[in-house]
Amino acid sequence: MTTRTAKATITEPLPADQATFTHEALPESEQKDVETPLESLASICSVLAIGLFVMTFIFQNFEIPSASMVKTLLIGDHVLVDRISFAPPSKWAPWVHYRDIQRGDVIVFLKPNPETPDMFLVKRAIGIPGDRIHLKNGIVYLNGVAQDEPQAAKPVDDGNYQHSYDPYRDDFPAIPPNGEGVTALWADELPSHIVNGDLVVPPGKVFAMGDNRTESLDGRYWGFVPRENIVGRPLFVYWSFQTPADQIDKQSVGERVSFMAHIVIHIFDQTRWKRTLHLIK
Repeated sequence: MTTRTAKATITEPLPADQATFTHEALPESEQKDVETPLESLASICSVLAIGLFVMTFIFQNFEIPSASMVKTLLIGDHVLVDRISFAPPSKWAPWVHYRDIQRGDVIVFLKPNPETPDMFLVKRAIGIPGDRIHLKNGIVYLNGVAQDEPQAAKPVDDGNYQHSYDPYRDDFPAIPPNGEGVTALWADELPSHIVNGDLVVPPGKVFAMGDNRTESLDGRYWGFVPRENIVGRPLFVYWSFQTPADQIDKQSVGERVSFMAHIVIHIFDQTRWKRTLHLIK
């Protein structure tokens, strides 16, 4: 019987400088291209450009600085504003639901005052072109009918209101302007818009007032809002923080930094959580 012995062949490893390596290529579908720095920068710029476009022409955020719209809006409310619904219809965006201003709409607009041309205000549209408006004891009469406005903070005859009664403000426009808070341009223009004791809204204009009627410097003091000044309508409150009423007057760098630090410290206990995503009507 013949026995065969298996012989193992041992191959000496090649020196490192003579070794060759091979690898199996990945399928094209699994290969990933690495972005160059220039491509990464272009991607970032594209995202920023899209965000800037959206926040400039479609949505914008505003902070409420005063109590003129209480009960609807509070000081420290941060709102998201729809800038496109009230824009003029465009053939380039036929799918967008455009509509005109309606009575009762809460609107954001540039204040019609040459002294403060860049100031944005938030008020409620009370009258549209052709409407006849007057106030009696703080109650709005629209086209001869007293308005039921549950959203408005109406004055209360509890003694305090009688003490603070303002004939021009509360019986507008029956009493001529007394000069306090009324712009000179509006004081001159107002009489030409009064017919039989009513203020008549002219074409292309809107008459706006704050819901907090006794604390709002509104159309009674500076006149009509031109249609082209209206930039949009607030949709909802996305964040609300308890803010002092005088914070709007604190404009120095130190005061702003101090309040920012206050927000960081009290972000959880002074945020009005129940107002988050509160719809504005």
